[in-house]
Amino acid sequence: MEWSLKRNCSITPAQLGWLYASMCVVSLAVAGFCWSLGATLVLLFAALELVAVGAAFLAYARHATDRECIHLRPGRLVVELETAGRTKRCEFAREWVNVETSGDSGELIEVRGGGQSVRVGWFLRSDLRPVLAREIRQALRGT
Repeated sequence: MEWSLKRNCSITPAQLGWLYASMCVVSLAVAGFCWSLGATLVLLFAALELVAVGAAFLAYARHATDRECIHLRPGRLVVELETAGRTKRCEFAREWVNVETSGDSGELIEVRGGGQSVRVGWFLRSDLRPVLAREIRQALRGT
């Protein structure tokens, strides 16, 4: 059994790169035209704008592929968290794992066992987190 949770992204990092390149071409063409007419500061402000937009796009692209995968394997529960290209993997013995949620549905799900813990549910609506926790508990019991 496997649960895969990921961000709901409407544009891929590659598409975002093409969008940014086209924005640069158009913005710098307009700024260059204005500069040729004597408005020299327009080019400076266009460059500053493109740097700011580029930084925002880069932050978005770094996290566009973030995900959580929860795998139930024979005798093990494996949780993989990928954030900004880094993967964290935790393995729990099936018989010792504990899945906890607080009474508040807005809280993340905490998976504990064997001296380690990990929080999951970042990419899930808060009202669906208790449902996921219940599904994981049922799968661990084998029902």
